[in-house]
Amino acid sequence: MAEEKENNETEEHEEKGGKSSNKILLIIIIVVLVLIMILGGIAAFLLLSGDEEESAASAKTATQQVQAAPVQQNRSYSSAAMQQSKKLSQIGVLYPLDTFTVNLKSDNGRRYLKVTMDLELSGQELTAELDNKTAVIRDRIIRILTSKTLEEVSSRKGKDKLTQQIKDALNSMLDDGQILGVYFTEFVIQ
Repeated sequence: MAEEKENNETEEHEEKGGKSSNKILLIIIIVVLVLIMILGGIAAFLLLSGDEEESAASAKTATQQVQAAPVQQNRSYSSAAMQQSKKLSQIGVLYPLDTFTVNLKSDNGRRYLKVTMDLELSGQELTAELDNKTAVIRDRIIRILTSKTLEEVSSRKGKDKLTQQIKDALNSMLDDGQILGVYFTEFVIQ
């Protein structure tokens, strides 16, 4: 009888010890999961906060521009739009380029740019020269694009400067004519 009583007490003690170790293990698992969720939330916030700040800044700039524009400018806008459409009819021969997908210059290397563009040529004779120099043209454009940061290509001024740089770089190597314009048909930053 005494042995049975000792065995029962030992089993009860083992059950209590087992239950407490199970509770501790469960608490540890819950704490680890909560920490993982918190770290994931912080990482998502940091990765996405840059985009929100940029879009908020661009929205604020656009709002300021709209508020600063006088009402009379709306009347002149229609004439400017008409002049713009006249210019569109005067655009010369377009030479389409393949899509460029490059990493932008940054500290973490997580931003890339996907661009498709057409080149406006001074004449049809330039097409043959561009066909022969496709590899060199792509190399020059890739070098220019990869040297840019997100801030440099996300604004209108930055895009204008980028088109001018591409145009200047390509014109310096052409013999049969000139690039008159660079037109982006796709421009995706991610």
